[in-house]
Amino acid sequence: MLETLTRVPPDPILGVSAAFQKDESPDKVDLGVGVYKDEAGKTPVPRAVKRAEQEMLAAQSSKTYLSPIGNPGFNAQVAALTLGSDLAGRKSDLALAQTPGGSGALRLGAALLVAAKPGAAIHVSDPTWANHIPLLGNAGLQIEKYPYYNASTNTLEFERMLSTLDALPAGSPVLLHACCHNPTGQDLDVGQWTAVAEVLARRRLLPFLDMAYQGLGEDLDRDAASIRIIARAVPELLVAVSCSKNFGIYRERTGLLAVLTAGSEPASIVSGQLGRLARTLWSMPPDHGAAVVDRLLSQPDLRQDWMTELQHMAHRINFLRTLLADRLSAASGRDFGWIKRQRGMFSRLPLAPEQVILARDAHHVYMAPDGRINIAGISPANVERVAAGLAEVMKQ
Repeated sequence: MLETLTRVPPDPILGVSAAFQKDESPDKVDLGVGVYKDEAGKTPVPRAVKRAEQEMLAAQSSKTYLSPIGNPGFNAQVAALTLGSDLAGRKSDLALAQTPGGSGALRLGAALLVAAKPGAAIHVSDPTWANHIPLLGNAGLQIEKYPYYNASTNTLEFERMLSTLDALPAGSPVLLHACCHNPTGQDLDVGQWTAVAEVLARRRLLPFLDMAYQGLGEDLDRDAASIRIIARAVPELLVAVSCSKNFGIYRERTGLLAVLTAGSEPASIVSGQLGRLARTLWSMPPDHGAAVVDRLLSQPDLRQDWMTELQHMAHRINFLRTLLADRLSAASGRDFGWIKRQRGMFSRLPLAPEQVILARDAHHVYMAPDGRINIAGISPANVERVAAGLAEVMKQ
C-alpha cells in the first residue's frame, strides 16, 4: 500500500534552514526561519520564563491529563493579555481552548468554521504566511484572497482591500494578521483598523485574527489594538494566539483559540464543539508551556520582568530595521526607507527567486524563496556585508 506514496518536495522555509546548516562559510547569515535572535545570534529563553519554569516544576505534583480544552488558568491569562481586561471580563461570552501552538489554534478554528458551515471559503491576505493555506485548507475550508500588499511600491493596498471585503457575502470568514504581518511587516494603523471593523460589522463578516507576535511590533497593548477595535464592532470573532515568539517557548507548542460569541448560550455551545474537535485532533494539548505561561502571567514580578525583556526585543528589532534600511539605501542607491515603517520580525525584499538563490550562492545570505527576511537575523556585525551582497544581487 505505502508504495503508492510519492516523495514530498522540501518545505521552502525548512529547506533554507537545512541549506544554511550545510554551508561551511564563516560569513553565512540566516535570514530565513522566523525566530527571534539576540545580539549573539542565539534564540534565548527569557529570564522570567526560566524562573517560572523552575517554580512550576518544583510545585508540580502530577502530569496527568487536563482536558481537551487545556489549562484553564493559562486560557484565562492569555485571553486577558490578548483581548484586554474589558473583553476578557465578558467570560460568559467567551469560549477558550488551549492548543499546540498558534498553528493548532488556526487548525482548530478552521475545524470549527467547517463544522458551522461545511464548504465555507475563508479570505486571506495576498500575500499571507505560507502555512496559512495548508492549515486552513486541509481542514476543509476553501481559500480565497483579498488584496493586501503592492510589492512594486512596497505599500499597503488598503482601498482595494477594503472594497474587496465590502463585496463579500454575509457570513464570510476573513483571516486577518493582528499585527506584524507575515511576510511583509506591513501593518494597518488604528484608523485603518477602525475602517475595517466598520466593514466587517456592516457586511456581517466573521473575523479570524492571527496573533503570533504580540509585543514584538510596538508593545503588548498597541499590537493588540486590532483585536480590541474589531471586537467592539462585531458580535463574533475568532483569535488564534501563539506564545512561541513573545515567550520564547517555540518547541513547547503553546497557543490559544479564543472565540467571542453573542452570548452565554452560544459560548457554551462553541466551547463544547471546541472540546469535541480538539479531542479528534490531538486529544489533550501539551501542558508544559501553558503551565509556565500561566505562572509567569499570574506573578507580578515575573510578569514585569518578562514585559521588560519583551520591550527590549521589540526595540532591538525596530533598531535593526532602521540599520538595515539605511545600509541598503547607501549600498544600492535606492530608497529602502519603507522597511523602517514596517513592524515585527519580517520584511519582504524586492527580489526574484533567482536573485534569492544568487544571494545564497554568492554571498551566503539565506532567506525565503519569496524574498522574505527575518529582521532579527541582522546584526551590527553583519549588516554591512549583508547590505553590500544584496545590493550586488539587485543589480543582476
